[in-house]
Amino acid sequence: MWYDIQTDHVDLFISARPASSRNEIAGVFDDTLKVKVKAPAVEGAANKELVKFLAKLFKVPKSEVRFVSGETSKRKRIRFPKSEKLMRFIEDTTS
Repeated sequence: MWYDIQTDHVDLFISARPASSRNEIAGVFDDTLKVKVKAPAVEGAANKELVKFLAKLFKVPKSEVRFVSGETSKRKRIRFPKSEKLMRFIEDTTS
């Protein structure tokens, strides 16, 4: 499962693909959400771009998006506060 829904937050398991031509969700593969980001994987630039992109997409504050694990690897576990937009995205993606 590429997500873990809790009472007050949602964890997403993300496979980040830095240095892509644009920021986009590429789909779900091997129990991870594949996300492409424009920034290169240099000095945390890709992670910053990833947080910025996902926070805007799910309409949550960037300050509330937290890395649970994998900050220095391609497979990451990122925690988000529950939002209507995020829950709708999960529902639409899994159906």
